[in-house]
Amino acid sequence: MADFDVVVIGAGCGGLTAGALLAAQSRSVLVLDMNDTVGGCASGFVREGHLFDVGASVVELLVPLRRAFAALGTTLEDEVDMILCDPTFTVILRDGERIHYPASTEGIIEALRAVSVEDARNWERFASYCSDLYDVLLDTVYLEPMSTAGDLARLLRRNSALAKYLPSFLTSYQGVLGRYFSLRVQQSFAFQGLTMGLPPSLLPGLYAFLPYGELQGPYYPRGGMIELPNALRRVGERHGMTVRLRTPVSRVMVERGRAIGVALADGTEIRSDVVVSNVNAKTLYAEMVGEEYLPWLARRGVRSYQYDNALPVVYLGVDYEPPLEAHHTVIAPTSEEVDSWWRNRARRPIPSRHFGMVDWPTRTDPGLAPEGRHVLNVTVAGAYRGIDWDAYKHRFVDEVVGFLSADALPGLEEHVRMATCATPRDFERRIGLPEGGLHGLAQDLGHTTVFRPSNKSKSIERLYLAGSSTNPGGGVPTVIASGAIAAKLVQRHES
Repeated sequence: MADFDVVVIGAGCGGLTAGALLAAQSRSVLVLDMNDTVGGCASGFVREGHLFDVGASVVELLVPLRRAFAALGTTLEDEVDMILCDPTFTVILRDGERIHYPASTEGIIEALRAVSVEDARNWERFASYCSDLYDVLLDTVYLEPMSTAGDLARLLRRNSALAKYLPSFLTSYQGVLGRYFSLRVQQSFAFQGLTMGLPPSLLPGLYAFLPYGELQGPYYPRGGMIELPNALRRVGERHGMTVRLRTPVSRVMVERGRAIGVALADGTEIRSDVVVSNVNAKTLYAEMVGEEYLPWLARRGVRSYQYDNALPVVYLGVDYEPPLEAHHTVIAPTSEEVDSWWRNRARRPIPSRHFGMVDWPTRTDPGLAPEGRHVLNVTVAGAYRGIDWDAYKHRFVDEVVGFLSADALPGLEEHVRMATCATPRDFERRIGLPEGGLHGLAQDLGHTTVFRPSNKSKSIERLYLAGSSTNPGGGVPTVIASGAIAAKLVQRHES
């Protein structure tokens, strides 16, 4: 006899969304997590009175969040105070010029006009393309599974506008942006692509909506990113969902090709009718299920999955107001720098001194730090496989502070009062991200839509997937959408 209707492995935003929605279906739901807090990449931690976001930094698309909270009988706005970040971000180009992008169409056009009249004129064409794409994505891949060619065909029949954008899947991020903007503006938008783990020349063109999405006004939860998973937990518990922290799961129990529950690290077995996994799909199948339960083709598929590139984060507490203008400041690379970094990533696994992103959360929410102090989170692109991070960690922090002080933030090192970082090894150990990839699996064409692990397992009955390594992919709104899709599939197949 089952102990619960549903066991969810992992209390990240995807797992909490799935668990809360399934609890709202009057199912008994248990959510388990190895950590002492919910949230995963959207969690936070406190050092010397400074609250730092672990990984996720803003929310660019509110619709999936609003849909999830509405399905739970409440509203996003009633549960979380979402603050508009304006200006959205500043870009520092290699020659030192800064482009400030406000959260308004008029402001964006004015900023681009300072670069070129043609770029400003083309923004409206680009915005029209991306806004239509947003609407299509919200009505298709953010709502329904994309597990098979049949799923894709059904979505195309139901929403023919999706076909208009299919060529974007076969075009690069850089290729789409190149239709509209000069190299200088493309450079200013390059980092949004790099945060997805690939250079703009290799990232699918579908992701070209990222700069548009951020320029529509990213939002930040008052109290830090942790407030989103806290709200999902709170609302889920109202519906009867149970959350147990500091409870690592070692394996998914399988009998006759069907998930029947989970075994904990201490040997305890918890039986359930359904298992929902919010852990990395490759970890799930290779380690928690075991290849012996998979068909040979599935085993090959799991082995072929590539992890997302790591993005270590340096966390700084400073005693002054930094000379920045926005919640996000992008230190933009040139195309040549990106290509060189990518070509040499295996030979020189080191961080780039040429590009990264500085988040300034206390610009938006001063309450995250003691009076007179500020929080800076620095994400540095680079190639990081092969590094002994435990040995390199402290030197890495010093190097990041050093190159920021020499370039984007002169004098920064004199104002740093506390500093730490999360390396790829830390992300792997603390929140279960293999090789530290914040988006779980790579986001190239071979890991997108029907090629990404399915939200309903094709190999194990009654096993469902949520989180960044399944459809639709990485990012807070996307992960929340994955949890909603998993819950919908459970309702469809397990009622």
